Amino acid sequence: MDMQPSANTPVQTKPFAWSFSRLKNYETCPRRHLEVDILKNFKEEGSEALMWGEQVHKAAELCIGKNEPLPVGMPILQSWIDKIKSVPYDKVYVEQKLAITRDFTACGYYDKPCWFRTKADVLGITGPVALAIDWKTGKLVEESQQLALMAAAAFANFPKLQKIRTEFIWLKEGKDVSTREDFSRKDIVHIWRNIWPRIETLEQAYNTNTYPPKPGGLCRKYCPVRTCEFNGI
Repeated sequence: MDMQPSANTPVQTKPFAWSFSRLKNYETCPRRHLEVDILKNFKEEGSEALMWGEQVHKAAELCIGKNEPLPVGMPILQSWIDKIKSVPYDKVYVEQKLAITRDFTACGYYDKPCWFRTKADVLGITGPVALAIDWKTGKLVEESQQLALMAAAAFANFPKLQKIRTEFIWLKEGKDVSTREDFSRKDIVHIWRNIWPRIETLEQAYNTNTYPPKPGGLCRKYCPVRTCEFNGI
């Protein structure tokens, strides 16, 4: 059985760029990552959980950024937003895009030299310290590396920052459930060293166009890649 992409799959011509979600998607299944994230031959199906997540992010953005009221049915989100608004930050950003180049300098999110992209759902800054929040609407999963990368990108984009508190807010779990990691600027080298082997694996796959399928529990019902030999199995 041929485990490699077909011969007519184009070799990548754009410079390698990545995000944490792309890295996780590749590690879940390289073939699915290729078809959905890179070639865009298939789209993730719009489940109720995904749609609710999108609604939560949009509602929080409008409430914090434009002071619009939250829709009915989101009291758990309101309690967190009230906490954020109670702090007198110098500046609060919502849905803040953060990007860096391969040499770890800040750049525009869509600039050609962009190498890594991430986003802070809420970024509150006061002088040399900041709070970065990522709303989570799924089940609680320990993934501190995503928080570390958000911190590293924030340090690159805001040179005056010296310390940052990062948090996942688990809206599905209860009002006071969050995962917190604190970072200082001196942690940047350690952050990149920890994840570097995973980045190298992802880039090697991109450069060699090697994306074998990885059969698993998602194949039967939750994978949109209908052309994969394991789809539905």
